Amino acid sequence: MSRIGKLPIAIPTGVTVEKRDGNLVAVKGPKGELSYTVPRNITVQIADNTVTLTRGKNDQKDKSMHGLSRTLVANMVQGVTKGFSKQLEIQGVGYRASMQGSKLVLALGYSHPIELQPPAGIQITIDQEKKNILTVTGADKQQVGEVAAKIRGYRKPEPYKGKGIRYLGEHIVRKAGKAAAKEK
Repeated sequence: MSRIGKLPIAIPTGVTVEKRDGNLVAVKGPKGELSYTVPRNITVQIADNTVTLTRGKNDQKDKSMHGLSRTLVANMVQGVTKGFSKQLEIQGVGYRASMQGSKLVLALGYSHPIELQPPAGIQITIDQEKKNILTVTGADKQQVGEVAAKIRGYRKPEPYKGKGIRYLGEHIVRKAGKAAAKEK
């Protein structure tokens, strides 16, 4: 039995979990609604404010899908209750971010500003005190990580001066610059 897959998922108050036609699991809560289609060989049981996932066979694929499916359903339950967030830090002279409505506008040293319209369910905020901190929040963990990685990809931190967009607390391995030429 999978150590992760066999753990039951507690359903908090205010959250509803339904198993719809086929193996579609729908989770609805205060932060939104998410759904996931569980693989055919994994069965979902909802009883006594808990969700339990079990697998039919013991082959390698079903074992790996068991733990994965349980984790994805648990992330959906956590997402509709607390939500997920990632913080990004912008470093560099002249690098800045601003919001125009719901659109994020980044000035990253290119000849043009970069505009990003976040997908539905994702909010991007800029810290008012420290203008260089962005926070990406949403109910879907995968979508939050994807949007944060897309923003970071516009100007990855470079190893010489450390300029660019990095995750808050991310350590960038720095390189030494060119050594000065020695005179004979």
